[in-house]
Amino acid sequence: MKIALYSLVHDDATLRIVSRIITFFSEKKATIQIEKVLSVHFTDVEATTFDSHHDLNSNTDVFFAVGGDGTVLRALNYVRGSKIPLIGINTGRLGFLAIVQPDEIEACLQDIVAHNFSTEERSVLEIETNPPHPELETFPLALNEVSVARENTTSMVTIHTKVNGAYLNVYWADGLVFATPTGSTGYSLSSGGPIIAPESKSLVLTPIAPHNLNARPLVVADSVEIEMHVEGRGDSHLLSLDARLVSIPMKTRIRIKKAASSMVFIRPNNHSFFNTLRNKLLWGQDKRN
Repeated sequence: MKIALYSLVHDDATLRIVSRIITFFSEKKATIQIEKVLSVHFTDVEATTFDSHHDLNSNTDVFFAVGGDGTVLRALNYVRGSKIPLIGINTGRLGFLAIVQPDEIEACLQDIVAHNFSTEERSVLEIETNPPHPELETFPLALNEVSVARENTTSMVTIHTKVNGAYLNVYWADGLVFATPTGSTGYSLSSGGPIIAPESKSLVLTPIAPHNLNARPLVVADSVEIEMHVEGRGDSHLLSLDARLVSIPMKTRIRIKKAASSMVFIRPNNHSFFNTLRNKLLWGQDKRN
């Protein structure tokens, strides 16, 4: 078996969990790859390193992202369109993507070796800008959402949007979120958007603090192509892809569509999306006492 390990945070608790995973698979004589920055904490381990998607073994059986949901989102930069199955081990807080808790690790690892798990594919967004932006050309993908927002101003921005070339709306708002079903529990939800089940073939457009209160979140098929540009008093606005944030000139043409390749997640058989929702959002729990 071939595994890869990645973590953004290198605190003692996280490193202990990474060490448990390494020890388990070392005993199984697995081939281990460790992200280069993380590997400095495990110099005595027989393993190779990677620091880009080019270095990651394309035959990797499981990619472990140890941390919070932000760690899982950044892992997209490594797995990209490889279809390498990823599993998130949660050492953070909420954990919609990093679903395995520390007390579940041993059972989870045993299930992985026994192939006792299911996989699910999550859609990924791809963007293109005109004029091109160097950072976005090299990595134009987002798992959760693409969003635009005002920059260095308290004034609203004007966001012109089209869907499949047809005029949709002009949003006067602080910004606009374009979210996948995976991202529907993130920034979009915080902005008043709906929760969408992961297997739904849809995207949601959620305005951020719109001036026109009749501008509501809109769910569209994930086969559409969305075009937009932003106008405002400043010279630039913010464009984010998950946790990455770039400043681009006003009136830059932005195209958003579903990427050709999806991201594959490992889901332990004792987990489900609806269980995660109930646990994380405290549904059905009386908190009045």
